[in-house]
Amino acid sequence: MSDLDRPREEGPLLLFSGNSNPALTRKVAQGLGIEPGQALAGRFPNGEVQVRIEENVRGADVFVLQSPQGEDVDGSLMELLVMIDALRRASARRITAVIPYLPYARQEKKTAGREPITAKLVANLIATAGASRVLTIDMHAPAIEGFFDIPVDHLRAAPLLAQHFLGLDPEQIVVVSPDVGGVERANKFRQRLGTTLAIVAKQRLGPQSTEVVEMVGEVKGKIAILIDDQISTGSTLVGAASVLIERGAVDVRACATHGLFPPGAVEYLCDSPLEEIVVTDTLPEVDEGAGSKFHTVSVAPVLAEAIRRIHQNRSVSALFD
Repeated sequence: MSDLDRPREEGPLLLFSGNSNPALTRKVAQGLGIEPGQALAGRFPNGEVQVRIEENVRGADVFVLQSPQGEDVDGSLMELLVMIDALRRASARRITAVIPYLPYARQEKKTAGREPITAKLVANLIATAGASRVLTIDMHAPAIEGFFDIPVDHLRAAPLLAQHFLGLDPEQIVVVSPDVGGVERANKFRQRLGTTLAIVAKQRLGPQSTEVVEMVGEVKGKIAILIDDQISTGSTLVGAASVLIERGAVDVRACATHGLFPPGAVEYLCDSPLEEIVVTDTLPEVDEGAGSKFHTVSVAPVLAEAIRRIHQNRSVSALFD
């Protein structure tokens, strides 16, 4: 291999964390064999974001991990932007925003007049702050990648989620898409498990409510696995689970990459017909006391490997080959 063919590293690798998901940052750092970078990320007395990078980053290849979500989604997003700006002004060579859950991704198109396309606004803000590239997992709509004017590495959590169900008999499983828009995701998931596919059709009654109207596919006597990109209130999955049980499914489970779980959602899901809810740790994990229905699969290994490959200028897409 000639020197021109060898992967090039962009300065020392440093990983910093905002306050949204420090547990995931620690796992990723452990996978990389490094310690998280030292930085102050807090608030001034008036509530404004305060950031100070407390170690030298000049010439470094810097990664900042933040998953803005929950009651302080806007504060977490602002914290990410300010950290990127601080690193840029401290002469970091390259800054990668590691955003396992991209906020405002559900506002990627106008559904009525005089509505914003907030996902595009967020993409502009991240690039303007000084990020060189973005690393994220399972965006709500793949087209959002085109909103960014900087490179985006879009990882998938499906291989990790599929591993959780490999112990089940494929002949007894049917993978179910809870809506028509998720058919492609569900089809790829069922290919990994070697199972059949079913589709639940729904109509949206409002911003947070839906109604199941029809179902396609055979689920009688099967273990049905609902697959989605994210779980918020859980109403879509619970409605779909009820229909699947009515159609003869003996066991209904659900999995998704991102577990948003606003107040009341965990209790609602615990009382639902779902036997199991599997999510990743792109967002803070559900408390262990919430119930045995919830299981978490960590994305830290795939994030660590993607960061390593970006740092060494190697292919990230090869992770999924």
